[in-house]
Amino acid sequence: MIEKNLKAILSQNIKKFRGYRKLSQAEFAEKIDISIPFLSDIENGKKWVSPTTLIKMADAFDIDAYELLKPDAVLPDDIKILLEKYTAEINVTFADSLNTVLKNYLLKLK
Repeated sequence: MIEKNLKAILSQNIKKFRGYRKLSQAEFAEKIDISIPFLSDIENGKKWVSPTTLIKMADAFDIDAYELLKPDAVLPDDIKILLEKYTAEINVTFADSLNTVLKNYLLKLK
């Protein structure tokens, strides 16, 4: 895998984990003791990180360092937006379905 691909993977994963932790670039940069412009360059695939910085990032996210370099299947932004928009409804529908299955199972047991 070439360096450009690794930079893209790292960039995507930093943004993903910052999002999970609800950390702004400024908050995350402060937490790992780097400048905001340097973090921005990393997230835009312009700069690379030292092993020490990679470990600081992983520790800040409470993950193993390899997770930051692990490629994920990328969902298109429009799909991500739809999933975020309808997550609550999806969860309710799923819960309703499970309740129906449980009721039917309990009826069969009687």
